[in-house]
Amino acid sequence: MSGNMGPCAAIAPGMQVLFNNAGSKSLTTMFRRTGPYAVLSAIAVALTACATPRKADVSLPAAYEAPAGVPAGAIALDTWWTAYGDPELSSLIEQALLRNPDVRTARSRLDEVKAQRTGAILQYLPQGDATAQGRRTDTEQIGGSAASIPGFSTSGVSRQYTAGFDVSWELDPWGRALFAYRSANAEVDRVRYAYETARAQIAADTADAWFQARGLAIQLADARETARIQQDLYDVAAKRAANGLAATTEPDRIAGDLAQAQAQIAGLEAQLQVQKRAILILAGRMVEPTANIDTPPEVGQAPAVPAALPSDLLQRRPDVRGAQAAVRSAAGQQRLAQLAFFPTFTFSPGLGWSRIEQPGFSTETSNWSIGGSIMQPVLSIPRLLSELKVQNARTEQAVTAYEKTVQTAFQEAEGALVNLEADRKRVALLADGEARAAKAYQAARTGYARGLTDLSSTLSAEQSWRAVRTQLTSAQVQALRRSVQAYKAVGGGWPVQAYAAK
Repeated sequence: MSGNMGPCAAIAPGMQVLFNNAGSKSLTTMFRRTGPYAVLSAIAVALTACATPRKADVSLPAAYEAPAGVPAGAIALDTWWTAYGDPELSSLIEQALLRNPDVRTARSRLDEVKAQRTGAILQYLPQGDATAQGRRTDTEQIGGSAASIPGFSTSGVSRQYTAGFDVSWELDPWGRALFAYRSANAEVDRVRYAYETARAQIAADTADAWFQARGLAIQLADARETARIQQDLYDVAAKRAANGLAATTEPDRIAGDLAQAQAQIAGLEAQLQVQKRAILILAGRMVEPTANIDTPPEVGQAPAVPAALPSDLLQRRPDVRGAQAAVRSAAGQQRLAQLAFFPTFTFSPGLGWSRIEQPGFSTETSNWSIGGSIMQPVLSIPRLLSELKVQNARTEQAVTAYEKTVQTAFQEAEGALVNLEADRKRVALLADGEARAAKAYQAARTGYARGLTDLSSTLSAEQSWRAVRTQLTSAQVQALRRSVQAYKAVGGGWPVQAYAAK
């Protein structure tokens, strides 16, 4: 689509207008044959034919290059957070969807656009206001010759009352009101989908923050367990050293590791408190103490994502549907810019009443009027052409933004699904490794207590186990967070069925 009208042509009864280098000659000939209204109408028709939105290219692959999930419908994507079986998480998300400032701001924006839609339509309905006026005048002559004749008196009391009701109604033979209504409706849809996008994002952010907090709780519990183990090893080493079975430096070596574990506990406690506060803010509960958020040091497995097709994104993703609505809104504004070249007809009826009272004289009249006007753009055509080109460019931008939104949605969905599968495999491998490392450490610790294993071997086995366990915890949390991304990426978190007809 381009603002260049060069090659476009439009056919009207008995005439043809070609916008090319020879256009002036064609227009002159047509003007002589059909008159100025035909020329202007032909220009408008030609502009209408030439400026239309192009069809967006939203083609997508037939399937994702990712393993298929559970059967479609096995998990309610609208409320995907219930699939985790965590009542606390569900409660936090429901609170966030009601109280979060971002959600409430998006809702207020929707209310604003709905009100603007009403104003956009009302301008095409009859407009008029009733007026009434009254005035009393007390006149006292203080000099000169007095006069007192009906209708003219140099002193006395006079009163004057008027009332009127004038209406102005723009007749709409070209359908401007229809296109304004469609454009306004599309804009309401766009903002409504933006509202749903905000809700879906807040739900995902709350779940992500919750799983991060659970991960920190696990790390804190592990750090405390590490400190306990280090304290246990220190006690054993001190006892062996006291009995002359080990060097006196062994307790000091373990004391250093114990201090590191205790320092890590302090850091993790602070991180967990900060994360709890972030959860409370998301849920609209900022004033509450962080102790009100209970984060048990455990995580479950990430639930599977229902099988879906890339084409489902066009319906399931609220941001995609919002971008599509933006194209409809821009197309409606483009159509209105085209119709600006057509004549405007205004119908102006009116009613009036007046009464005048003076000394020795009074009169009362009523009147009605009817009139109309026609406004045909002539000298403003260059300005209107410029405005049309601007709207053409905006419409093209909306189409391009729609295409990019679809591409981004597919990229996010496939990336999340592929990474989620990789996270599942990583968790399985690390879980097996952690079990083996824990068994090796228990054997080394038993051997050290019996004098069969030296301290270095025991500490090395303990460090290897803790390292694998830390990686496992990180992988489990990452898998849960990735599942949240996947649910959101495929279009979960909002009541899509409520908008099925839109």
